Amino acid sequence: MRQIFLDTETTGLYPDQGHRIIEIAAVEMLNRRPTQRHFHLYINPEREIDAGAQEVHGISLEFLQDKPLFAQIAQDFIAFIRGAELIIHNAPFDVGFLNMELSRLNLDPLPSFVSGIVDTLKMAKEMRPGQRNNLDALCRHFGIDNSQRTLHGALLDAELLADVYIAMTRGQESLLMELSTSEQQTTQSHIDVDFSALKRLPPSEEELASHQQYIESLSKSGASPW
Repeated sequence: MRQIFLDTETTGLYPDQGHRIIEIAAVEMLNRRPTQRHFHLYINPEREIDAGAQEVHGISLEFLQDKPLFAQIAQDFIAFIRGAELIIHNAPFDVGFLNMELSRLNLDPLPSFVSGIVDTLKMAKEMRPGQRNNLDALCRHFGIDNSQRTLHGALLDAELLADVYIAMTRGQESLLMELSTSEQQTTQSHIDVDFSALKRLPPSEEELASHQQYIESLSKSGASPW
């Protein structure tokens, strides 16, 4: 299974108020193993960044002035995620911004390019009801080192999310391993039977006589035992 762990940073909270994506990161995992392939870019939003948002991610408009527009990276991004399952923490936020950016270019919405979208925040709330379930809290809960996360950053957050997701779904991995081991043991038990070592017992005189009577009865009835 190909999975993409995705995160974005933005100029503000609300895409319907004209806020834009300024950073996008997507980290690839294949069969629950990191592939070291990722898609990561900063994007010129062509608008101001809210002060509150800049305090969270630390990205300035000055830094973004020479970065590409979303229109210039859209097709490369779509090619990277196409056909994969997206794993996103608080998926409605990122999906809302990505759908807005895609609609500006008259492109189909995000779900049309992927096999599915999983919201790890929803998963965490079901696993840990009533507790804090932001990325930092989940890292602490699962013992994942997030000491480098002094500010929000899309690439680091996507990489941490991959570690969190594996920890959250480790039971599934264990179940798959147990089933695989069970199948191997079952197969091995059939292979290891040595029929040449089985003891052969000759038939008794009574068994031979009974068998001969059965053959004769078949012959008298016109049937053939062979």
